[in-house]
Amino acid sequence: MNTVSPNPHSPLAERLRPHSLAEVVGQQHILGEGMALRVAFESGQPHSCLLWGPPGVGKTTIARLMADAFDAQFLSISAVLGGVKEIREAVEMAQAARDSLEHKRTIVFVDEVHRFNKSQQDAFLPHVESGLFTFIGATTENPSFEVNSALLSRAAVYVLQPLSETDLTQIIDKARAINAVPALEDAAQARLIAYADGDARRLLNTLETLAVAAQREQLPLVTDAWLMKVLGERMRRYDKGGEQFYDTISALHKSVRGSDPDAALYWLVRMLDGGAEPKYMARRMIRMAAEDIGLADPRALRLALDAAEVYERLGSPEGELALAECVVYLAIAPKSNAVYKAYNNVRKLIKSDGTRPVPVHLRNAPTQLMKDLDYGKAYRYAHDEPDAFAAGENYWPDGMKPPVLYEPVERGLEIKIAEKMRLLRDKNAQAKKA
Repeated sequence: MNTVSPNPHSPLAERLRPHSLAEVVGQQHILGEGMALRVAFESGQPHSCLLWGPPGVGKTTIARLMADAFDAQFLSISAVLGGVKEIREAVEMAQAARDSLEHKRTIVFVDEVHRFNKSQQDAFLPHVESGLFTFIGATTENPSFEVNSALLSRAAVYVLQPLSETDLTQIIDKARAINAVPALEDAAQARLIAYADGDARRLLNTLETLAVAAQREQLPLVTDAWLMKVLGERMRRYDKGGEQFYDTISALHKSVRGSDPDAALYWLVRMLDGGAEPKYMARRMIRMAAEDIGLADPRALRLALDAAEVYERLGSPEGELALAECVVYLAIAPKSNAVYKAYNNVRKLIKSDGTRPVPVHLRNAPTQLMKDLDYGKAYRYAHDEPDAFAAGENYWPDGMKPPVLYEPVERGLEIKIAEKMRLLRDKNAQAKKA
């Protein structure tokens, strides 16, 4: 473990970097006593893993601590800047460490691993499988979509969370304990924590900027007014009363739900102007399309996905126009949360009802034994029925009273859906009477 006092001229983030698990702030759901990653540290045997979480929550720190815990050589590769050459060099260094007198282990840490393409990610596989090194990838994107399935299957996934207000306060206290930052007025500290938005790196970089400015002006106390004067442009997202990030996204979502395109556009641009990640905004609009518009206008979901793809291709600022177009469309589209409610209702039903067996006539019968057991017998193939509808057929578990889960609203396309459902239910009722 590194016990050397940090260089006072090093960046604040480096001076406060933890040197043991006990010093890590946050992530206690995986690092606390008896939790998954803590157990892995204490096992004495490193394993390949993916650390998935937003920026500034400790992914690199945890990887470094793992190398310390296992007395391993730590090799870091940036997927943004590196490529096959860096991977090859890491392999050579790992082989040299293994073949040395110490037979030293190696941990290869790949930051932003989702930026590597398939062939680059595949380059790690044979060495992970042979045990040449332990692979640790850090990503801000969902590894299910961004990491090759072959690599994903060989690595445990640990989900890191944004740091809480309590966590960020603790980091400020640590900085204050080494006299790295001036005293902060309560309102100024609250604004800084809100601005950090769960990101320790953003908080520390901002504190460092403040410390330099306060020292230059010989300021003994950082007030909220002075903070806004010095960093007002950077903290624009939180001015006018100190609204926090999630309050603003809430205002955007509610403006869309309330069918006010002007307000929706205002909140969208407020967030983009304040530094919100456009990819995050695109994800939120996909959610709005599914939750609040649904089948009243199925085109909304497709438009939201298209807007996300356009932004991926064009980036900022050109791609932001597609997001603006999308949010206006979502606001004026007919609204329905019928599918959203149905989905939540069926989740509650399944949790409370238990696991009922699939009726024999609905079971698949790929083998002769299954056919002998009457799997699929008496199943009515809908395409062979009038209007491709097997009136009166039962698709529910035996003995279960079919609940009504999806109830379309009388808006948009769901008007037609409701008419179709009434027609089909009438046919079912008539078939059961016959």
